[in-house]
Amino acid sequence: MVDPLPIIPFRKPAHGRVTLPGSKSVTNRALVMAALADGTTRLLQPLLSRDSRLMLDALRALGFGVRLAPDESWIEVDGAGGAIPRDHAELHVGNAGTVARFLTALLVHHPGGRYRLDGDPAMRERPMRGLLEALGDLGARFTFTDGDWCFPFTMHTDGWSGSSLRVNASASSQMVSGLLLSAARAPEHVRIQCPGTRPAFVELTAEMMRRAGVTVRGDVNSGHLTVDPGPYYFPEAGYAVEPDVTAASYFMALPLAAGGSVEIDGIGGPLMQGDARFINVAAAYGVRGENSTDGLRISRTEVSDTPAVVDFETFSDTFLTLAAVAPLLPAPFTIRGIGHTRHQETDRIHAMATELRRLGQGIEEGADWIRITPDREALRALALKGGATIQTYEDHRVAMSFGILGCADIRGDGEPWLRIADPGCCAKTFPRFFEVLDGLREGAEA
Repeated sequence: MVDPLPIIPFRKPAHGRVTLPGSKSVTNRALVMAALADGTTRLLQPLLSRDSRLMLDALRALGFGVRLAPDESWIEVDGAGGAIPRDHAELHVGNAGTVARFLTALLVHHPGGRYRLDGDPAMRERPMRGLLEALGDLGARFTFTDGDWCFPFTMHTDGWSGSSLRVNASASSQMVSGLLLSAARAPEHVRIQCPGTRPAFVELTAEMMRRAGVTVRGDVNSGHLTVDPGPYYFPEAGYAVEPDVTAASYFMALPLAAGGSVEIDGIGGPLMQGDARFINVAAAYGVRGENSTDGLRISRTEVSDTPAVVDFETFSDTFLTLAAVAPLLPAPFTIRGIGHTRHQETDRIHAMATELRRLGQGIEEGADWIRITPDREALRALALKGGATIQTYEDHRVAMSFGILGCADIRGDGEPWLRIADPGCCAKTFPRFFEVLDGLREGAEA
């Protein structure tokens, strides 16, 4: 793939169908659940990306049997009934928060384990303290190499010992999710206190556990959850992984840049992922979603009264999608409730603010908000002078979000004006994203 990658604008309205990859969030949760289950579990239509492959590599290193279909349509995992087959391993988590938090919580079950964990340089700066302190209360011990409470470290385990936990997960709800997933194979009921945790992805974890036969009681909004221990059960025919609804947000926004309509397969019915709420926001900016036979049809419509403030706290992975297409929108607006995204793959508020300023847009930002004043004329002037290269900060969502903006024919001549640096970072969750985008462009011109 060319780097930086020029984005070719759509000359005609978008028209086509998109089949999304499986959800990273669901795939990596399901892989941990399968490892803790009794017997073999088959996951259907999982996401095969860098993050999920890192999880698969870690499970293999720990001694779990893992098999992948030749066409990558399924993964089989041989569960060990709550045990960890090997008592030592070298594990690399990349820059994958789900792998870092879920895997570390899984390891605590070994009664005498010694595990060395490390990640990418960016992962070494991401928060882990709340989780590691909670695991320390269960009997785990940590030896840190470069700095306290961060990668790399060696983890010494003595098995799960305890029935009550308090975790500070204000920096990442993945810490609570990791503890919940692992608590299913604890020796007794586990009570988890997690005040101030953002609920969306913890609710996804709890719902997946319930559907697999594990009782999770309480309400994350109250900060109190209880897990009744028991094995995970999956359908004999296999567990179907939901499509990635966060990835769907890019194609929900595409008609704002290119007009036309897009059919998104597999997301028309009820979904566990909270990011499905993005369509409600997009509707205020000129997008209509209608259920179709196989999914959701997204089309351009008239802009309604656009909200001055949009709260993305419960579906924050999609705030980048709206922010990236902001130069095409009619009025200033503020996105709030996103302070925790400063501690994800990159500081996402800073990244979006920096790149939108590069495009001539008016930007203000605070600890948990960004205000964008669109300036389409400044964008067009920039495009006519040769455009810009978007820096992506090793963050797949920055790359994909601005990839949608580049589909707008700002110059009016179909010539590329926006380039995406390091487009390969999309391998984290959507390796074929730009190929899919090309397919829709070709369909629009066919």
